Amino acid sequence: MSLYALGLNHQTAPLAVRERVVFHVERLREALAEIKRSLAQEAAILSTCNRTEIYLSGDSPGAVAQWLAQYHRFQPDELRQYLYTLPSEQAVRHAFRVASGLDSMVLGEPQILGQMKEAVRAAESAGTLGTVLHRLFQRSFAVAKEVRSTTPIGAASVSMAAASVKLAARIFPSLKDQSVLLIGAGEMIELCATHFAAQGPARITVANRTLERAERLARRFNGHAIELRSLAEQLHEHDIVVSCTASSLPILGKGLVERALRERRRKPIFMVDLAVPRDIEPEAGELDDVFLYTVDDLGQIVAANLDARRSALEQAEAIIDAQVGQFMSWMRVRESVPLIRALRDQAEETRREELQHALKLLERGEDPAKVMEALSQSLTSKLIHAPTQALKKPVR
Repeated sequence: MSLYALGLNHQTAPLAVRERVVFHVERLREALAEIKRSLAQEAAILSTCNRTEIYLSGDSPGAVAQWLAQYHRFQPDELRQYLYTLPSEQAVRHAFRVASGLDSMVLGEPQILGQMKEAVRAAESAGTLGTVLHRLFQRSFAVAKEVRSTTPIGAASVSMAAASVKLAARIFPSLKDQSVLLIGAGEMIELCATHFAAQGPARITVANRTLERAERLARRFNGHAIELRSLAEQLHEHDIVVSCTASSLPILGKGLVERALRERRRKPIFMVDLAVPRDIEPEAGELDDVFLYTVDDLGQIVAANLDARRSALEQAEAIIDAQVGQFMSWMRVRESVPLIRALRDQAEETRREELQHALKLLERGEDPAKVMEALSQSLTSKLIHAPTQALKKPVR
């Protein structure tokens, strides 16, 4: 049994592929159960807008890759070009880097750590988290804490939310005159609300499937709450739209956006779709006066603002190198436990046999000194026989 990670991310797969490989919360338990039933002893799934990764303790990465493609309805070879499989030490290093924000689209972003913790809780709930993965993730969280507390990797606040505000400021002369619509009520939308509210917009509206959650978030920013079903009637009233929900289907179609533009008399709409799968139909971006950006677009925009964090990268990598070494030492000790137990059992059996033989000689009246000498010689010879033969074998 071995440890490995398998998946795809923003570096290996475009958004159009990533959004098809998302594991929605309501189906996560079922997917984990499928993996454990026939593919691995332990499993955890990390699925975000920028990555879908499966961490496993087992022996069949190829079978898991095939299962992943079938589960998300890809053709047999359609997904393979985007996947990576990281065995053993590479998987450990990758998990540590992901938790620390070093593998994120925005270097050092903190949201991934919370998402990884959610993935662990889901695996625990599904009964697919065993000794190896539990240890891997606990060490990942500890490494992330050390990296963030001892390096400036989280300095120079840069996030998708901050990038959205900066990009909106390029479209509109002043955000103080604009009306902002936030669709969703999760962590990312909360961050966006914080950043946009700091600009003092004319109005903030929060739309959510559950009105109570929308109201709770809207109150914090002196905003207004509406239900998702009201979007068709109220979309045209907003200049800036930021959406990030867990919906498996688009919430805003091209036709709905087109109608809003007509009611706005062609006044431009700035739209940011931070969801994977996407909340806004890509075709909406083809309309005149619509400025639509996705998570991949924002990733390119924020890249120029990361100098402060990049300076901490070398220091963070050194911390991870040391921690990877410690984890692999634990893995080797764990793997050697059965061998040590077998050696102890064999030695105990040899000791009992030699003792019984010596006692029989003493009962027959043999010289005790000679019996003890023979016992010690025979015991020594038998105990070192196997190690000696192993050392004599040529190294290939």
